[in-house]
This record gives sequence, structure tokens and C-alpha cells, in this order.
Amino acid sequence: MLDAHIHLDQYTNIDEQINRWQEAGITGVVAVSTDLRSSYQTLELKQRFPSFVYAAIGFHPEQPLPNQADWNEWTRLVEQERPHLSAIGEVGLPYYSAEAVTRFSNYCDLFEQIVHIAATASLPLSIHAVYDGVQTALAILQQYSITKAHFHWLKAEPALVKQLVQCGYYLSVTPEVCYRERDQKLLSHVPIERLLLETDGPWPFAGPFHGIPTSPLLLSHSVQAVATLYDQDVETVKMKTVANTKRLYG
Repeated sequence: MLDAHIHLDQYTNIDEQINRWQEAGITGVVAVSTDLRSSYQTLELKQRFPSFVYAAIGFHPEQPLPNQADWNEWTRLVEQERPHLSAIGEVGLPYYSAEAVTRFSNYCDLFEQIVHIAATASLPLSIHAVYDGVQTALAILQQYSITKAHFHWLKAEPALVKQLVQCGYYLSVTPEVCYRERDQKLLSHVPIERLLLETDGPWPFAGPFHGIPTSPLLLSHSVQAVATLYDQDVETVKMKTVANTKRLYG
């Protein structure tokens, strides 16, 4: 299985962890970044685990806006490391950070610049955008004729979800799909051909996963819940979601 969205640079004892994940059948992870420093760390992990890590670099929208020096260095990094990159991410628009929301237009400008860079580099985008921000993000993607994008851990109205699917974008669910009705309802609007599975680790979860460290090992629970909701067998869901992830992230 493949974890389509994880903050791998935030884990410790990474060699030991990856060995354990691989023994459990995890064949790769899409490692996203949050800022310039994180982008460098993700690229280092890509160098250490080239066949396991799909590297994505970017600026998380719930973080402070990058200063000019960091922005310039990051854009150069995209150019220099393009052969080692699978995506630009995690990028998008803020919702949870009060300070960021008050400067929403600035984050829209940043996202538009990032989308332009992704289009120029022919790289897919791993996107953080929820609720009202989804429509704005979608408009920017369409402005640049983006065909490859992944809306991770999506929260949006059914009409917007259908729009994203019609555009050919991918959507993912976390282990919350095992116990949260909102995520289960989302799947009724997402064909399995557009579905990815992620953990967003090390973000912690509630329900049956309360107190359990988040890792790609939780995907085994997610795939069982998804198989039940789609009325398909587990192996079919594994095969299709892995194929989807590889189709997008290469």
C-alpha cells in the first residue's frame, strides 16, 4: 500500500520505522513539506530512501507566509531538484489559522504563484483547502489548466466534491473514514478511480486510534472501511488506490 500524504520529516527513528512499515506491506509514501527547511529535509529523505519516498516540497498554508529570501531559495530548489520531485505540496489556502485567514488574499497570491511553478515544472499539486477555500483553489487551478491535483483530507459540500471529480482531480481520506460519518459520506461522491488513502501522519486520530501513534500502518484499517463502503473486496481497493497514487505521483 501507499500512503498518499504524510509528513515524513516529522518522524523520529525513521530507519527503524520505515523497515517496520515495509515489513507490513507499505511500499511507499508521498512525503509532503511545510516550509523551506522541511523541503530540504524531505529531499534528504528522498535521497536516503529513493524507491520508498515520493518527494513533495512546498509551503503549508496554515504556516506564516515565507519571506522573500526563503521564497527565492525554494523556487531555485524546485528547478534544481526537479528530477527528484514527485509533486509540489503541501500547498493551498488557510482555514484553521486565524492570523492566516485575516490575510487570505496574500495566501491566494502565494498559491497562485506556486500553481504557476507547478504548471511550468509539470508537477502535480498536493493541496490543503477546505470548505469555502475549495472553490477559490479550484478557480486558481483552472486558471492555469492544472490537470493533476490531489485534495487531501477534503472537507467540502457535495456539489464541490463533484466538481473536483469532474476535473479529474484526486481526493483522499484518512483513518477517520473508519469512524467518522462525514468522511464516509464523502465517498458516496467519489468514484474509487479518484480515491487515494493517506494518514497525514504524525497527526493523531480519535475513535479506535486514540493514543495510537499515526503511521502508514493505519492504512490497513482504512482500506477495510473503504472496501465495506464501496462494497468491494479489500485486495481490489488496495490495488486500485495504489494504482491511483502511482498514476498521479509517478
